[in-house]
Amino acid sequence: MAPFVINQEILTSGAFSPFYLAVGDFQATAIYSDPDIQNELVKDLRSSTDIPVFDHQDGLYMRLTVENNIAFFHKWFGCREPLSEILVRFELQHDAKKPLHKCSESEIRRVCYAKYYMSGVPAAVFCEPIHGADIKTIHTFVRMLQTMKEQAAAVLILVSNLEHALLVGDVVYKLQPGGIKPVETEEDAAPPEPESAAAPAFAKLFKISAKVDEKMILFDPPEIDYIESQDGKAMIVINNEKYAMDATMLEIEKKLEAYGFYRCHRSYIVNLQKVREIITWSKNAYSLRIDNKIQSTIPLSRTKIQDIQEKFNLE
Repeated sequence: MAPFVINQEILTSGAFSPFYLAVGDFQATAIYSDPDIQNELVKDLRSSTDIPVFDHQDGLYMRLTVENNIAFFHKWFGCREPLSEILVRFELQHDAKKPLHKCSESEIRRVCYAKYYMSGVPAAVFCEPIHGADIKTIHTFVRMLQTMKEQAAAVLILVSNLEHALLVGDVVYKLQPGGIKPVETEEDAAPPEPESAAAPAFAKLFKISAKVDEKMILFDPPEIDYIESQDGKAMIVINNEKYAMDATMLEIEKKLEAYGFYRCHRSYIVNLQKVREIITWSKNAYSLRIDNKIQSTIPLSRTKIQDIQEKFNLE
């Protein structure tokens, strides 16, 4: 189908500057913004378009079982895929007889996904589809998204988390009151610089500085989880606490390389000692799970997967 368009006729709330965005088929477009802006955009889309906005709030039948919910919507939408395959596709086969009100939030989320998938819509907007979901549920959404793209659906995904935007979006934008701008999702194609013949044998005493209000705080590299580029600024992240740095990502990458840090994505530099797991969402989508209190996940560029496997001596 032809892509659907977001333009000045749709954007009537005045919460942000008007913009033009064509959401193409065969791909997922993600818009990253704060929750208030996201809510205003959802209002505009619902009032000015016929494109369904899926936000987990539309009705399921909590007293019915998982299977009965799926069966109802399977018949309602005239879905041709067998009911048993839908249950397996959304990892619900083991919960089929469970009443929905006894299911976990992630299980209910997967029932929502199944409903959206069976609707067969050619264009859709998903609002925070994986926020708060467990690993199994995120995998399920990524697989569903891939199938929808193969079926030429035009998909827009609204999130308030950059990592989620980079995970689910083939094209990613950041929306702010002043307008919209693209977020780069892949590394530069330029070849890497040749390694120095005399690499440092060990690192000298070194601390990374960050500014908080009028104070300058010094961090030991081992306590840093990762560095994130946010609105053109480098941010130290430690257990989801962020501290602004006065340096570019390239400068930080060079300084921290000797301390076991690695540029895993254009927007992220990770402390390899903190990496607990390499997650494969699909053949083109990967994340690193960090061993910290909140078990953070950050994007891993598909161009880096082989390199990082070699660093960990993985086959």
